[in-house]
Amino acid sequence: MKFEIPESLKAEHEELNEELAGAVKVRGKVGSAAKKDAEVLHPHFGSEGEFVLPPLGLLRILPTKKVDLEMKEVLDTTNRLKSEFGRMLEEHKAIALALEDLAKVARKEKKMEYVMFAEKLKLHALNEEEVLYLASLLIGEYVEIRTEWMVYEHHSAGCC
Repeated sequence: MKFEIPESLKAEHEELNEELAGAVKVRGKVGSAAKKDAEVLHPHFGSEGEFVLPPLGLLRILPTKKVDLEMKEVLDTTNRLKSEFGRMLEEHKAIALALEDLAKVARKEKKMEYVMFAEKLKLHALNEEEVLYLASLLIGEYVEIRTEWMVYEHHSAGCC
């Protein structure tokens, strides 16, 4: 079963990437600071696209569709998030430090749009920590419990 990243999250990440690409092109210290951000952010966004965001595609169907055994495939993804959770949070700390540098440089150069971008990206990371990462983990827990219960019911009904 393929798990699709929700469109709103895809669009948000694309927008952040575009804004970062614009900041990288700025001459001087702002561009240099943005390049440091990009070096940290691009691999991090890649990890999120692999094992954080795809399980969130199930949020749309879980309330309306009975869990089936095919959904159990999401556990590979959510288990990876579980094992890499600490690293992802550490990367957020590194990203926050890099964004602080960008904001500081942008303030000095009076380029407030990049200060606002840094703040926007920090808020995005906080949303991931407080909501998205945890929602992905909960989806895994829910699917695991429901599929185990399905197998238990099947066996206890004398089917096998």
